[in-house]
Amino acid sequence: MANIQVVLLLSPLLALAFCYLTFAADPASLQDFCVADTNNQVKLNGFPCKNPAWVQANDFSFSGLHNPGNTGNQFGSAATLVNVAQIPGLNTLGISMARIDYAPWGIVAPHYHPRSLEVGFVTSNPDNRLFSKILQKGDVFVFPVGLVHFQRNIGHMNAVAISGLSSQNPGVSTIANVVFGSKPEISTDILAKAFQIDKNIVQQIQWRF
Repeated sequence: MANIQVVLLLSPLLALAFCYLTFAADPASLQDFCVADTNNQVKLNGFPCKNPAWVQANDFSFSGLHNPGNTGNQFGSAATLVNVAQIPGLNTLGISMARIDYAPWGIVAPHYHPRSLEVGFVTSNPDNRLFSKILQKGDVFVFPVGLVHFQRNIGHMNAVAISGLSSQNPGVSTIANVVFGSKPEISTDILAKAFQIDKNIVQQIQWRF
């Protein structure tokens, strides 16, 4: 309905033209659930529905979120994802979550899709404004959709965060990996000009990936 109101304000005639298409779609679910049939070969934006007669309680549950992730990596963090791959019953619901474990000074590198944590996000061009905050136990912080954000454990003990995500399968694009670790590599000329650094520095960074 929000889309309809915007169109009406901008152009009543356009709203009338698209009125049929708008009301033809039901914004609510048309069935009780659509458990993902991950074995179905049909390619959709999501997964086809499993036959309801085959659905079981296990399709709506996940065990293991109480187990710490392995933070013995270069970032000192680990994410335990709970998305449609782990809970088929999340299919079409547009939500997922994750447990994130942090070793002391462990980070979740800047990316887009978090017992003190430093968190932050950067707004889009041209302002590129940084919003950052130190979180304590029980605090909540919101990352707006689509903005680059990061987390870091600045304490001296392990930390755990629970992240709620507005997608059943949000994915992760870590900026450094995407830019410097692509296969095949992005041209050093392009990256050198984009970051205003020497091409030799670009090559040194690429070699790390």
